Amino acid sequence: MTLQSQTRARMLFPSPILRVLRTSRRCLSSMPRPYKFHVCANWLSAPPEHGPKKRSAPFPAESPIGLWRDHMLTRPPRGFSRTPGEDFFYVQEMRNQSGLSFGVADGVGGWASSGVDPSLFSQALMYHSHRYAKVGWPGEPEVDATKDYEDREVLEGWELHPRECLKLAYEATLRERAVIAGSSTACLITLNASSGLLRAANLGDSGFMIIRSSSVFYRQRAQTHFFNCPRQLAKIPSVIEKLSGEDMDAPEDADIYETKLRDGDLVIAYTDGLSDNVFNHEITSICSLVSRSGGSEDAQVKLISDRVIEYARACMYNDRRSSPFESEIRTTSRPFDAVFDMAFPQRQRP
Repeated sequence: MTLQSQTRARMLFPSPILRVLRTSRRCLSSMPRPYKFHVCANWLSAPPEHGPKKRSAPFPAESPIGLWRDHMLTRPPRGFSRTPGEDFFYVQEMRNQSGLSFGVADGVGGWASSGVDPSLFSQALMYHSHRYAKVGWPGEPEVDATKDYEDREVLEGWELHPRECLKLAYEATLRERAVIAGSSTACLITLNASSGLLRAANLGDSGFMIIRSSSVFYRQRAQTHFFNCPRQLAKIPSVIEKLSGEDMDAPEDADIYETKLRDGDLVIAYTDGLSDNVFNHEITSICSLVSRSGGSEDAQVKLISDRVIEYARACMYNDRRSSPFESEIRTTSRPFDAVFDMAFPQRQRP
């Protein structure tokens, strides 16, 4: 069963640094870590004056998901809005500093008309994604080659592909009693600090792009059932599920992709708040301008995220501008939530 979102059109997203993660050349297992990643997470929710007021019944602040959510949202600097609305995200260092995992989820606002808080599903999905990513490896579990053969041990944990992480997180979300119903798109990415390998799993019209040498090297295609109705993971009350008789999308339906990153690549994960508002060439132009301004990698990543958000917000309020969304169908501007994660991989110099 699928739900068509009522807020898919045009608006933008936010910008606070979620976290900057650095990796050293060697970790506790004495394995080399030649890549480090400079990360910034950003969010901006729809203005309150747009659309009807939606029911909000957030996870209690003292609950595991509530504690994690509030921790994510209070990392300085904060975003352009108090929360990402119906969307959410995570950024998580993987086991033994072996890599980085991050993702975004776009909650379907149509559930609000049924009295369901659409943000609960996306928050729970991202919470459980971070929980599994924390104990997984972005590649094969490491063996310490500096030790004698008899003393070598495979370190605890297992290789976790983004699609497997999505499957585990989705199953855990279905078990959450506080999540009565809901649905969202999802895009999960892992970066390997030893090999520079990026792996991704994407379901729906969230996605990611890789910018290399001031041009788009790769952009994830959207998955939709029909226009404005993306593929989505869902929790449907049993009564409704029996009446609908429709098959639901599953984590196995996610598109997968992998490539080896290069020094200086930009990886941007986003919900449709970016893709519906800003064209590829506009994003690459902003990235190029910031890169030429100099400064540290951390500062550049932060500045790029701020500039992209400011531009996307301006696009939302510009009625005379044709957006990527309007390239597919001519319509008036409609607000939406969006989240934005960006990673800047850098090859460590010996």
